[in-house]
Parts: sequence; C-alpha cells; structure tokens
Amino acid sequence: MNPDCETPSHFPFKVIARIRSDFPDKFGIPRQSGLLKELRSSIRFEPEFRVADALRGLEGFSHLWVLWIFSENVRVGENGENRWSPTVRPPRLGGNKRLGVFATRSSFRPNPVAMSCVKIEEIRLNVVDGDYCGPEIIVSGADMMDGTPIVDIKPYLPYADSVPDALGGFAEPLREKSLKVEFSVDLGEFPAEKLDTLREILAEDPRPAYQKDADRVYGFKFAGFEVKFKVQDEELSVLDLIKI
Repeated sequence: MNPDCETPSHFPFKVIARIRSDFPDKFGIPRQSGLLKELRSSIRFEPEFRVADALRGLEGFSHLWVLWIFSENVRVGENGENRWSPTVRPPRLGGNKRLGVFATRSSFRPNPVAMSCVKIEEIRLNVVDGDYCGPEIIVSGADMMDGTPIVDIKPYLPYADSVPDALGGFAEPLREKSLKVEFSVDLGEFPAEKLDTLREILAEDPRPAYQKDADRVYGFKFAGFEVKFKVQDEELSVLDLIKI
C-alpha cells in the first residue's frame, strides 16, 4: 500500500448538539435507551448547526439514532490518550464476571462513543429560550445526562434497523420485573407533570446492579429534586424529595 494513501488513524469529530435532560448526574439514568417511554429530553444544537434546513424531512420519521460521547467516563492516560481494557465487568452481571469489551455496552471503550434509539415527540424549528435560539428536537426514551455531547443523529429505518429474531446474548435473561413504588413522603413542590416519569424511573430500579442492600438509603437527582429511597423485597419506598 502506498504510505501516502494510508487511511488516517484518527478522525476529528465535532459536537453538533447536546442533550437537555432532568438528570444532572449519572445515577438514576436508565440503563438503555427506550426503556422509559415517558422520559422527555430535548436535543439542542451547537451554534454552527442551528440551521433549520438541516432537519428538513425529519418530520417523516418517528425515531432517531443518536450518537453521543461517554463524556463523564473517559479514562485519560499519561500521554493524553483514552485508556481502555479488552475486558470489562458488566454491572448487569453483578460486576463479578469479565467479558470482552466489544460484547458489552460498557462506557469504557477504545472510543467512548455510545448510541441510543429515541422517539421523536416534536420538532421545533425556531426556539428562543434565554441564550438559545435555533431548532430543537423533543425526544422520549433517552438515556443521557444533561449536557451530554452529541456527535450525530440519524433517522431510524424500520425496514433495515429492526431485527425481530435477533439474539440478546448474556443480556437476554436479565430483564428484571418492575418494582412496586410507594411514596412515604409529601410530594410537596415536585412537578406533577413529571410524577409519572419518576414512578417509571423508580420502578426500573435505579440502583447499581451490584448494590442490593435493603437497609441502604439511595439517592439521585431528577427534575431539580434529590430523590431518597430504599428497596426491600420488591417494593421501593420514596423517603424524601428534597428541592435542590
């Protein structure tokens, strides 16, 4: 091969947009996209890409593939390179078994790239909100923290992207049944329009898969509140809702 024609080993990416969600931290975020149907987020574009024409034709699609960066989980080595390991411990296996990184969706990868399938709820071409002025896509089912950088979006194509008889590997039998959710606290100022979404998040058990301590009080931030809860048997009790 002609060395002058070799394919580059590095390709620069631009952040085209960022997600706006009710999760300021990683804890509590759904483990996969599409699990929480009521969870709303929005995609807001960086200044260079705030062009309504770039979304022309998107209204004919129901879902999107979102390619984004695991920006909070990048492991940087001494020379500034992204550190990675050929094997990882998937949390869904209790953190006790190693599998090949390419057989998992671990966030610690050679390139910290993730993809999510989300549903398009609304396309707004001219949003004016504070310092933001441009198009916005309201989506449901996103599994991203607020501010997550997005490097591309692509329409979901049912005829090509859906594989009904696909195998799910080690993840296939791990879908757990939903928890029963009880509120042992006054809802107070918590926004009523987000209550069903909070119930859905809690029912999916937001605890790390390797932490199942019945006496431990867990907490995560959502929609401007810190949610404190405990889980005993198959019942989750919300103990406090603290406004941040």
